[in-house]
Amino acid sequence: MAGRIKLHTGDITKLKVDMIVNAANNSLLGGGGVDGAIHRAAGPELLKACRPLRGCDTGDAKVTPGFELPAKFVAHTVGPVYNSSRAEACARQLASCYSRCLELLLENGGGEIAFPSISCGVYGYPHEAATEIAVKTIKKGLENDKDGNIKGVTFVQFDSAMQDVYEKVVSRHFPDYA
Repeated sequence: MAGRIKLHTGDITKLKVDMIVNAANNSLLGGGGVDGAIHRAAGPELLKACRPLRGCDTGDAKVTPGFELPAKFVAHTVGPVYNSSRAEACARQLASCYSRCLELLLENGGGEIAFPSISCGVYGYPHEAATEIAVKTIKKGLENDKDGNIKGVTFVQFDSAMQDVYEKVVSRHFPDYA
């Protein structure tokens, strides 16, 4: 199972996978960070495809074509804005983001998917806690994928500090990760 996990530091918009995940806002109409980068790289058709979706609830995800991206599809998911007084609810919503994106990947033929660090930017989620949720949720998804339709999962980090967090958490949950 660890052979299906990859870590990558860099630009998610450059990855040739079946689906990339957009850490979107509730409107799905573009924003900053990963969201803005994906909208710019995909071209104006992405915004046109997002308008009729009428937004997205926190913890849910919706899919569009990738347009000018190397990825066939974009799963737009809305992570929670972290609030320590709502930590349990935030954790459930964040886990739901990852599981919903896996569901969308499978609904669209399976293959490889790449995730950014959802909610770890301006949404303020503590990095290690968010990474723990991401890795546990993906591990469960891979375990439940009895037919092997999830060919690979890449966690994409924006810097080496986040890469270090992912390496630590992934090696804890996937001891045979190399």
